Amino acid sequence: MDRIDTEGFRANVGIILTDERGRVLIAGRVGSNGWQFPQGGIGPEESPETAMYRELQEEVGLGPEDVEALGVTKAWLKYRLPQRFVRHEQTPLCIGQKQRWFLLKLLSDPSRVRFDTTGEPEFNRCRWVDYWRPVKEVIYFKRHVYVQALTELGPIAFPDDGPPPQPTWWPRRWQNSII
Repeated sequence: MDRIDTEGFRANVGIILTDERGRVLIAGRVGSNGWQFPQGGIGPEESPETAMYRELQEEVGLGPEDVEALGVTKAWLKYRLPQRFVRHEQTPLCIGQKQRWFLLKLLSDPSRVRFDTTGEPEFNRCRWVDYWRPVKEVIYFKRHVYVQALTELGPIAFPDDGPPPQPTWWPRRWQNSII
């Protein structure tokens, strides 16, 4: 059962998984061309951290021993669903998601990533990409949250020099984005 707050936002966790080269893992959704970070709902009795490890296992087949938790966003990051994606017939009504984002570092071999740990996998492919690339790959209405999460967690991911510079395709409205 989903945890939906009084404003209509579903509680959710997002996972930014990095490798030793500073790249991040994005996964391709089954039945679509879409790419995104692993993410999923928080159960009624779950903490965000517990939900993150459950989603990590369900979506990409990794356990706590495969990763090191580096950081988490300080606050919930929210996005609204476009009206055409709101399921008006469901109660309670969900108008979007509020997410806590976790930054993880892969400790295991990348070949341990797998999608067959549940009966209905959400993803069927993945790839490692440059740090800012997921902003361009994710569906448009999640982009602002991706910018916020990557911006906030970037100094943790790259403690020596800070995150890579924003790419040339970076929209002007996101330049020097600050949380």
